[in-house]
Amino acid sequence: MSKAKQPGKSSGTLRLGQLGLLVLLLGVCEALVRSGTVSSLYLPAPVQVMKELGRLFADGGLFKAIGVTLGEFLAGYGLAAAGGMAVGLFLVLVPWAEAFFRPYLSALMAIPKVTIIPLLALWLGIGMTHKISIVFLFCFFTIAINTMTGVKQTADQHLKVARVFEASRAQTIVKVILPSAAPTIFAGLRLSAATGLVGALFGEMLGSKDGLGNILVKATSLYNTPQAFGIVVLVTLVSVLLIGLIDWLERKVFLKWKSTY
Repeated sequence: MSKAKQPGKSSGTLRLGQLGLLVLLLGVCEALVRSGTVSSLYLPAPVQVMKELGRLFADGGLFKAIGVTLGEFLAGYGLAAAGGMAVGLFLVLVPWAEAFFRPYLSALMAIPKVTIIPLLALWLGIGMTHKISIVFLFCFFTIAINTMTGVKQTADQHLKVARVFEASRAQTIVKVILPSAAPTIFAGLRLSAATGLVGALFGEMLGSKDGLGNILVKATSLYNTPQAFGIVVLVTLVSVLLIGLIDWLERKVFLKWKSTY
């Protein structure tokens, strides 16, 4: 009879394999550029990218740019999360609301965001409010729709038990509906975290004197490919960290809260 695989050992092997694949891909890129097979104008060597990132951090300007971009993202994302969950709850829990407002919500979702962004610049200028509104637009609808889907998935027997114990409307929402909807809501929050950061970067690329998007525009206009790739790598890492933070909150706070009830 074969022994069951130990979870820790299996996880360690998986991580080692992932790291090995990453090192292999970076090594291939480095070899292609150094051999002249691929021009560094199109694909910089990983070592060049790391050197450029190191130089940007040493100059100190990159810390300010990261702070500006994260500030825009967090403000827009926070508003979108609060507004999206509130709207999603309202549309499902109020009997007539979804039937009445669903066509408007669908129409707003269908509007291409790239056509609205120039108008936002006209209405709001190109300051921080402009970037926050772009992040909000990139995040709000995903969170609202996921909240609606999660609330609708609440088991009928759970709601019946709440009625049997004469739970109030607020108690039913807090102790039954939200814990049941939490996994679906967090799926929307994770997806929106990645798209929202891209929205902040996109807004800065259209018109800004600060932020990572501004550095990216300058790098591409000067054909500084290593710096441009470095900013892309940095944004990717920040996005991964944000999604990891949301995963941690779901595991340690909300799923624990769900099990409590």
